Amino acid sequence: MRHITTNNSPAPDLRGIADHSWHARGSCHGMDPEDADELFFHTPRDHQAIAEAKRTCATCPVKKDCFNYAIDNQIRYGIWGGLTAKERRPWLKKLSERLDYGRVRAVLQGRDVYLSTAERSTFIHHANLRGWSPERVAYLLSADLDWIRDLMREAGHVVEDRDRFWDLDEDLDQDRDEDDAHENLPDDEDATPDDRSRLQTHTLISSLGKAA
Repeated sequence: MRHITTNNSPAPDLRGIADHSWHARGSCHGMDPEDADELFFHTPRDHQAIAEAKRTCATCPVKKDCFNYAIDNQIRYGIWGGLTAKERRPWLKKLSERLDYGRVRAVLQGRDVYLSTAERSTFIHHANLRGWSPERVAYLLSADLDWIRDLMREAGHVVEDRDRFWDLDEDLDQDRDEDDAHENLPDDEDATPDDRSRLQTHTLISSLGKAA
């Protein structure tokens, strides 16, 4: 069985792990390798080099891409995205908890972006609401099909449990009944005083019910 995987939506700004095209737009691009190593891969207490490197990164147009690259690849040395290895350490510790909706949107649009556990869960939820097949989701995430089927089944159960808990199905039926009742009432021009009173009473009860 063949599954449609063609994606015609415009590519998002966010780049995949293997995409290094942002390097060419970096403020440090073209710098002499020895100077770059001395500036961005300094000794731990070389405060002058750290300050100079941060000044270079401050106006860099791809600073966020640089930071994401270091986090995605868990680089624990040098200055990336204007942050030292020590400053990036808290981000690395919470990598599995990171939730960047821009990254989730990028994968929904077909980009090869490595998602954290929280981002993957959000992606599965949105894919389930969009009615995507497990095959399509497994292809986008480069994941095992059976595992994706289990995750999407769990996501569907979460939505069903939520709707059941909040009685959303009953609320929808009630709204439909109210709409039908309004349609069956006569127009204001043709309505008798009793009809107007009944309409006002019905509207009041409906409003109080929704407020409660």
